Amino acid sequence: MIVKKYTAATETEAALKAKEDLGAGAVVLNVKTIKQRGIAKLFKKNYVEITAALEEKENVTAAPEIKKQPAPDYQALSATTEKAIEKKLDTLHNLLADQIKKNEDDKLRTEEQPKEQNQPKQEEIKENSNFKYLKLIYNKLIDSEVEEKLANIIIEDIDSSLKKESNIDSIISAVYQKIILKLGEPVVIDVSSGRNIVFFMGPTGVGKTTTIAKLASDFKLNKGIKVAMITADTYRIAAVEQLNTYAGILDIPVSVIFSPSELVDAVRNYSEYDLILVDTAGRSHRNLEQLGEIQELIKNIEDAQSDLKVEKYLVVSATTKYRDLINIADAYKDIKDYKLLFTKLDETSAYGNLLNLRNRTGAPLSYTTCGQNVPDDIEVTDVQGLAKQLISGAANTPLG
Repeated sequence: MIVKKYTAATETEAALKAKEDLGAGAVVLNVKTIKQRGIAKLFKKNYVEITAALEEKENVTAAPEIKKQPAPDYQALSATTEKAIEKKLDTLHNLLADQIKKNEDDKLRTEEQPKEQNQPKQEEIKENSNFKYLKLIYNKLIDSEVEEKLANIIIEDIDSSLKKESNIDSIISAVYQKIILKLGEPVVIDVSSGRNIVFFMGPTGVGKTTTIAKLASDFKLNKGIKVAMITADTYRIAAVEQLNTYAGILDIPVSVIFSPSELVDAVRNYSEYDLILVDTAGRSHRNLEQLGEIQELIKNIEDAQSDLKVEKYLVVSATTKYRDLINIADAYKDIKDYKLLFTKLDETSAYGNLLNLRNRTGAPLSYTTCGQNVPDDIEVTDVQGLAKQLISGAANTPLG
């Protein structure tokens, strides 16, 4: 496989350069915006760098060519992200304290009553300090788009368990632990106990196909697992072509099925593979007939009584309005034991919907994606980092 980088003013221009150099079969693997720094940004414009690849058919089975690409260091990425979030949480104490002081100073400046009448009693200060801190944290949760009812439940639970003279550190710690408990432990694909078939379902446009490619790449290149892919998304020609392209680059077999009845035969052909990833067609949550096709796909495999462990992931976008997420979850309620997989975290600055939908459905979180890069932009949901972001308010940088 030939891998090269190209730069241009726009992504389109860079892609055209890649096509001209490598040919029509070139595939864009990564897109990065390079920003000018220092004094150079006054005279030079930002530009786009893309990484493109061309599969050499005569070497398509040569595994060493694929393995030459360095695997992403997920632990290093997580450590960097954790440090940034930890720093933000560490400064939250000062942020809240400064805000309280400002509110009190503004109140003193605007009130015209005698000073002795304005001075609160020491007992009142102790009783109200918890309320002030909790109210500010509540506002942060609302800024993060945590559902109002859920935010109230969290704050009320904490308020009832606090001492009257609690300091802000203990209050933040209590809220943080409460959110961690509500988020729960992420549940991800585990091939250690046997063969798995994993269905990815959800509405159109949430990135199911790209997510499957990321997971397939990670499991094959980083974990050495034998992976196969099946797509039932024949409604979108581009989806089949996209999956075929990734399959060719990764040297992973892929099958296309046109009806639920074909799935069992396709799975039998992959009896030597440890992990089979199934891309279902994107369905509107309003179209009950189309949702029935997905249920039939899953039922056919469950009824086949094979040695495969069946897993289901509901893929949704973090940018979707909570009202629509509720409708989507309600549409899939008859499919039991699915996990939640959130995409497009890089396209929002508020992560409250991850907690909202987890709380509403009871389904465990699993993975999150943050960008289009394969296989880099996917990770197991960082519940500790997510909890810290929720307490800190709307995120300034994407989680992940």
